Amino acid sequence: MSNSNPALTSEEPPVANTAIADKAIGAESLAPQSTRIMGRTSYFLAWFGGCVSIGTFAMGSSVVGTLNLLQATLAIAIGCFVIGIALAVNGAAGYKYGIPFMVQARSAFGFTGTRIPGLVRAVPAVVWYGFQSWIGAGALNMVSATLFGFDNLIFYFITFQFLQIGLSVLGFQGIKWLENIGSVFILLSLMYMFYATVQRYGDELSASILTMEGSWGLPFWSATMLFLGIYSTMMLNVSDYSREHKKGTRQSLLTTIYAMSILPCTLFMGLIGYMVSEATGTADPIQVFANAVDNTPLLMTTLLFIAFAQVTTNVLNNVVPPTYVLMDVFKLKFPVATVIVGLLAFATFPWKLVQPESAAGLQLFVQTYSAFLGPIFAILVVDYYIIRRRTLDISKLYDPSGPYQGVNKAALIATVVGIVAALTFSSVSWYASLIPAGLTYYLLMKHWPACQRFTQ
Repeated sequence: MSNSNPALTSEEPPVANTAIADKAIGAESLAPQSTRIMGRTSYFLAWFGGCVSIGTFAMGSSVVGTLNLLQATLAIAIGCFVIGIALAVNGAAGYKYGIPFMVQARSAFGFTGTRIPGLVRAVPAVVWYGFQSWIGAGALNMVSATLFGFDNLIFYFITFQFLQIGLSVLGFQGIKWLENIGSVFILLSLMYMFYATVQRYGDELSASILTMEGSWGLPFWSATMLFLGIYSTMMLNVSDYSREHKKGTRQSLLTTIYAMSILPCTLFMGLIGYMVSEATGTADPIQVFANAVDNTPLLMTTLLFIAFAQVTTNVLNNVVPPTYVLMDVFKLKFPVATVIVGLLAFATFPWKLVQPESAAGLQLFVQTYSAFLGPIFAILVVDYYIIRRRTLDISKLYDPSGPYQGVNKAALIATVVGIVAALTFSSVSWYASLIPAGLTYYLLMKHWPACQRFTQ
């Protein structure tokens, strides 16, 4: 498909030469993709740069008093390796066939039914988009107030959001270079921020931070789920990214790439949030680093890092997924859909999410949306590996009048079963949803005649 052709939609089944032949800036489509723009190093750096979530800071704050420092560190590490496995497993279809999440899900949910997991995935993305944009704007505002005496957070929030919208329109070509170039700056800044936190708040940290009893039981595993729950959204739509990675990487190496790219940022941000909240009770990262860094140039650099990190995280994690949903449901072009997603982020009231008491609220938010995303993840994995045996009929995935038309009731019922199980054990909602949802889907697909056409 040439760059001048319109993006392939669900109403346009592919023919033999529909794969994208040239990856122009902003020329994203739902078509099966043959041209891949990210090698292993580039793909690693993209995930590294895109995973500096301020939400991780809040999750670190939320486990203070429940886990000691060693337990919190292990919880983050375990969560990251579970993420790595889940990303490699669910991203295999996109990597093999070059299809995005909204196309991958059609074999399990049907053309119409796919809108449900798509919208469920899109909501937390838009909320995080607004939240992290507000944090980034707050950092820019503090730089402006310190250096120029101009203090107007609303102005910087609006300006910052439109900047991100402009970058998002560039598509994966822009994402690739933004993430790759920024990853070194991000790593160095995180190391410095960790050092500054220890130096500034070392005396205030309680002596029991390492030796307190904490818990190795349910609260510990709940903490691992909180840190992986931030990425449970990406575990669902990982095919949107894996379709950009050049072929030739085995699944075990992909697991390592995912886990090791996510671990450093998650570990630094989670532990910084943990230590700062334990010492001060403050959950606002802007105020934390304003107090932690006495040197003005270093403070400005740190604040600019916070702003930059929100851009790299948003354009990868929080723009692409809802954009593809809008492209599929409303048949919009990629640039138009990214603008709409950016505007929707204004409506999330992010200033309410950065209040001192917000860490507990964000913890509940992660647990709740993980309860909805976990069952969908389980269904996609069972569908691809057990029902389809890792073989998809691409022509059927793009044929709205074919066997996958409408809604697959087995997937909807399994989703509901998984959600009920997850909400019953809300502290470990993502884990609790997997087996009930996956097993229900498998049994219905094997034994319910109404679902037989979806097994084709």
